[in-house]
Amino acid sequence: MLPEVFGINAWVRSVADRLALEGYAALAVPLFARSAPALELGYSADDLAEGRSHKDRTSSAELLADLDVACQWLQERTGAGLLGCVGFCFGGHAALLAASLPQIAATADFYGAGVASGRPGGGPPTLEVLPEVTGRVWCFCGRRDPLMPAAELAAIGAALRKADPAGGRHRLIELEAGHGFMCEARPDHDPAAAAAGWQGMLELFATTL
Repeated sequence: MLPEVFGINAWVRSVADRLALEGYAALAVPLFARSAPALELGYSADDLAEGRSHKDRTSSAELLADLDVACQWLQERTGAGLLGCVGFCFGGHAALLAASLPQIAATADFYGAGVASGRPGGGPPTLEVLPEVTGRVWCFCGRRDPLMPAAELAAIGAALRKADPAGGRHRLIELEAGHGFMCEARPDHDPAAAAAGWQGMLELFATTL
């Protein structure tokens, strides 16, 4: 499980707990382990600025290296062959990167902003990793999300269709919601969209893992 820029906070832990209640071994990964391993922020403007300052110091190569280690750690302790990944906002962006790892069979990317325009640390858009993905990717986005305008949603949909013309592995799921709709602690939380997103993620995991 890959968090927003706010680190491993109470909401992230609550999602890991919910996944555990569904029978999954859940590991919340600190994406800023190199600059702020114990980061735990709220949702104020100052918290957002601090979180983004750490995001700006990350690179896709470092993220992939750390996520590969996290996958190995989880596999060694659970005996699992293949894993699922879920991420939110920056964690959703990182989840799409993680989907290129061979251990990841199912990826739930929630409002992973910026995947059509770049990648952490610079380089081609993260959407370009899709041809390397052997598992399934479902992207959950809000149609009213200011961080993911219509052009970005269209680019995500086109890239998913190009990588999976038959439509059996990848999906773009658009919901009537804004940004951060899954998180009860955020002003854009939308209970109906959150319930739909949660059920979609469980469907993906149940039919893949």
